[in-house]
Amino acid sequence: MTSTLMAPTLKDAADHCAATFDQLAKSLGFSCDTAGGVVEVRNPFALENWTLPVLETTVILGSVLALILAVVRARRGDPTNLVLWFGATAYLFVIEPPLYFPAAFGISGHVDTMFAHNVFTVDFLWGRLPLYIVAIYPFMATLAYEIVRMLGVFGRYGALVGAACVGFVHHAFYEIFDQIGPQLRWWEWSTSNPLNQPMFDSVPLPSVVVFAALWPMSLAYCVYRFVGKRVDAGEQLPGLELVWRTVVIGLLASLGTFILPLPATVLGMAGTTVRGIVYALELVVVAVVAIPALYRQWSRLRHSLSTEGDDEPRYTNRFVIAYSALYLVVMAVLWATALPDFFGATHGVTRNGDPIGNLWYTLACFVVAIACVGAVFTLARRGGEPHATRGSDIRVEPTKA
Repeated sequence: MTSTLMAPTLKDAADHCAATFDQLAKSLGFSCDTAGGVVEVRNPFALENWTLPVLETTVILGSVLALILAVVRARRGDPTNLVLWFGATAYLFVIEPPLYFPAAFGISGHVDTMFAHNVFTVDFLWGRLPLYIVAIYPFMATLAYEIVRMLGVFGRYGALVGAACVGFVHHAFYEIFDQIGPQLRWWEWSTSNPLNQPMFDSVPLPSVVVFAALWPMSLAYCVYRFVGKRVDAGEQLPGLELVWRTVVIGLLASLGTFILPLPATVLGMAGTTVRGIVYALELVVVAVVAIPALYRQWSRLRHSLSTEGDDEPRYTNRFVIAYSALYLVVMAVLWATALPDFFGATHGVTRNGDPIGNLWYTLACFVVAIACVGAVFTLARRGGEPHATRGSDIRVEPTKA
């Protein structure tokens, strides 16, 4: 049972159904003719498999709670989380629609369909955009940014290193999800599209680097430079100023997503192998910057706790600590249930014909993500009244937030 809302001005969007999208959609079990309208609501128990509603519930709930708490914090004088949430959403609406309808945006001669999402409980734009995808951008950005913020990296090392740390943490959380998606039929990639080459098992390496690490890095840099740094310095930003800064952040983060992968884009013209190597090197650079900074900050703050007691002002977001742990538990369960088909795969394809991701890489990402959650958990303040220091991103928040 489905419920569909059609918009007369967009009723011909199906005419923009590229042959590649139609092929991917049919392999997932739907088509342009049955994808619905501008908004479509389905029975969650009638989806492809049980993992789809579990995934969307986890992500959408996390995103909504993150938004509520961001509003609460904005009312207390810290709009950073709210700007981050809406900045990530603005980025989504700049980047995603042209990928869904390249013909409508006049770029079909240069960009073919790169992927197709499966249909979920709530979908927008004729099956192109599930609601959970709208939610996952601000959700994951909040988890990564707040973990780095709790470790005080921005105040200690500045915007660029802090942004690299956000990209690194986001990459770990995102790839746990990214590497299992094709096997569980959450989406399907177009492996014949040159923009998706080279492939890293079932995931394009450009996705592993650009969408998992570089775009959140670009977003975090803009958020901190335009808002976070000013808030930490004690400035009060008026509402209208926050609005235009949020819009600019979304636009500049999109531009950053084009600029940061340029080495791979330009040098990759020499061939797929060269492109893959450069992409991998960019990810290595992010890791080389982020790992020492994250560890040193955690070690420094732990030492501060042991030598100065528990009275040092410290930024804490208990929601992020708890929900990031819940996210990892849910993903661990989903991975555990997928392992029988994973190990039964032949030449990287399950018996159902679904491609498998890289288990070892996923395990490494689990290790990094668990270490990050553990690090901020060990620094979380136990009770006490909120207080803050000016000129630093280390701030204690009430337990509720």
